[in-house]
Amino acid sequence: MSIESPVKASIARWFPGATGIDRLAQLSGGASQETWSFDVLHPSGNIAVILRRAPSGYGAAPGRAAGLEAEAVLMQQAYEAGIPSPRVRYVLRAEDQLGSGFIMDRVDGETIPRKILRDAQFAQARNVLASQLGKVMAEIHALDKSRLPKLRLMTVAGEIDDLTTEYKSFDWPRPVFDLALRWLRDNAPAPSDAVMLVHGDFRHGNLIIGPEGVRAVLDWELAHLGDPMEDLGWICVNSWRFGEIDKPVGGLGTREDLFAAYEAASGRPVNVRRVMFWETLGTLRWGIMCCGMMQRFRAGPDHSMERAMIGRRASETEIDLLRLLAPRA
Repeated sequence: MSIESPVKASIARWFPGATGIDRLAQLSGGASQETWSFDVLHPSGNIAVILRRAPSGYGAAPGRAAGLEAEAVLMQQAYEAGIPSPRVRYVLRAEDQLGSGFIMDRVDGETIPRKILRDAQFAQARNVLASQLGKVMAEIHALDKSRLPKLRLMTVAGEIDDLTTEYKSFDWPRPVFDLALRWLRDNAPAPSDAVMLVHGDFRHGNLIIGPEGVRAVLDWELAHLGDPMEDLGWICVNSWRFGEIDKPVGGLGTREDLFAAYEAASGRPVNVRRVMFWETLGTLRWGIMCCGMMQRFRAGPDHSMERAMIGRRASETEIDLLRLLAPRA
């Protein structure tokens, strides 16, 4: 469904003095959220923006997602703190008749991992991105908790229980997943001494990259309070290396570079054992998410080929889990 009419009707209220819009295009769309791109026509100069929205009747996914309103607050706080993040221009209201969501500046750059990891124009960025990402993560974790919107608290025990419940609901036994769940329960670390803002999905696809490095962190919908080591483990999951398996940090660099930059920016030591635990848990989480995609493909009614292709990747995570668990079994 096109949103052109309600956007045109509201644009002058969102951007005083605006005369219209141009190049409205939907970038992605699902059952609950859409992303649109357009230019705001303004006498002082056109403004390139992105609209993220959930149509009326749809809200955040229960349990895990923070919600678009919270995401807008987090992104703006990150922007104000100097963290690479788009500026949030406007948060939707009921009178806009567009559901919930927000408008942010459009940041130029690349999000496709294959191009970031292989194209010549990103060669310089690849040399520095592991360190840059460590610094950015430290800055995210340092955001003032007293100013954050209401977010769920994730604990290790709670996450293991949630993953177990989701996995069992598929009625699709995978012995490697059972082994991983047992290992995670047996090796769960004590609750973290530090409870901070965690981005929750810090990886390729949610990072805008330019030739000089990281330009913006996107998609804060899984943000929560928890162990900051979780973000460091998630970026190292093998599925985000896209074939560059000898470079654990998103196929870009070493854990050592990531950790050193994080420690320099945060003033706190990295707990390597906790990071490796979260990398293992993250690998299993992605495997279970892939299984969920396959289940939704089978159940329909939307037999999306993309879901089927992601669903097949569950087998990759089984191999990754065996590699992670074998030295520690």
